[in-house]
Amino acid sequence: MINRLKFFIARLRERLWIRPLGMCILSVIIAFVVKAADYGPVPGFVPNISPETIETLLKIIASSMLVIATFAVGSMVSSYASASSTATPRSFALIVADDVSQNALSSFIGAFIFSIVALISVMKGFYQAGGRFALFCVTLLAFALVILMFLRWVDSIARLGRLGSTIDKVEDATAKALEARRRAPTLGGVRAWPRPAGSRAVYGNTVGYVQRVDVPMLQEYAAQAGLRIAVDALPGTFAVPGRPLAYILSQDNAAEQIDTCRIQAAFQIGDDRTFVEDPRFGLVVLSEIAGRALSPAVNDPGTVIDIIGTLVRLFVLWTKPVEEDQTAPCECDRVEVPAISVHDMFDDAFMAIARDGAGVVEVGIRLQKALHALFEAGDEDMQEAAKHHARIALARAELALKLPSDLDAIRAQSTFATSS
Repeated sequence: MINRLKFFIARLRERLWIRPLGMCILSVIIAFVVKAADYGPVPGFVPNISPETIETLLKIIASSMLVIATFAVGSMVSSYASASSTATPRSFALIVADDVSQNALSSFIGAFIFSIVALISVMKGFYQAGGRFALFCVTLLAFALVILMFLRWVDSIARLGRLGSTIDKVEDATAKALEARRRAPTLGGVRAWPRPAGSRAVYGNTVGYVQRVDVPMLQEYAAQAGLRIAVDALPGTFAVPGRPLAYILSQDNAAEQIDTCRIQAAFQIGDDRTFVEDPRFGLVVLSEIAGRALSPAVNDPGTVIDIIGTLVRLFVLWTKPVEEDQTAPCECDRVEVPAISVHDMFDDAFMAIARDGAGVVEVGIRLQKALHALFEAGDEDMQEAAKHHARIALARAELALKLPSDLDAIRAQSTFATSS
């Protein structure tokens, strides 16, 4: 349930209208809650605020907030377009989910709605002396909060959509997904075993990417039906009607007794991959950013070197041991889930960089150094993957580079992969 809620909240953060809507509702509620000050005794030291004073203040806020909100939307759209063009369109979801920008836009729109509702109420004589004073205080407080939010947002919007900021956001999202998968390598299920002969495949009827696998839902149905289920499509898998989503590991149930619809419902399939439960997607996005930086139109090897360092940090995070108190328990003993493959992760991260950067000597040297570092820091699987990709990168460089000194520099860094 917690993982399901986290996934749902993460998807809501990508909707730009959620927070402004909530702030609008809150603003309307506050405008009417202020009326409660009229039902209590008014202290003698409280000044009598005239309706004209409050009307003038609310008109200033209403006119200024509408302009600022329009300016904020325009700036955010420009930042989104910049992120898609300079980095990759796959990073758009992270840029939209920026908390500072969404909070700022929500504050501007909320202050505008509050001022309009309060202005109408004041003009209609809705508030008495106590209510007008309370409204005056709330208005000043809202105005101060909006100013502070605007100053913070100006500092953030200057970075939002820039390439460095986008890379940081992708790294942060990927690190969170890797950390979650590191603590629950089988998503709460048990380690997958070789499937027995006669296991029945369950196919989906939707074309798209698997965004989430609800393992507890599979466990619930497997316990009711007295069978075992082996997940075959992890988050990030491209699902088509002819590709199995899972296998039923029981021959005791007749075909007509198995409700395949309940199994299919546990696989949430959408048009796009997501960062939340798909660590490989973040590696793919970083690789895409590096590929665009290596294009002749951009020619920015410095960005590629930065991304290689980012990938090393992420893989080092993956190799860290998990404490027992941080490991998610395998509560779903009837659901088998395969662990994510390190070789597949290396393919996602380094294959495109080695291909597109084969003719750039500084990229080739840094890539060999990065793979050597992962070879030293990783386990047996990561060592094999690092050596494999180091050899491929060296072979591509030998085909692309012509100057012997450049090749010698790359070969000197790849001895760990070619010496044995």
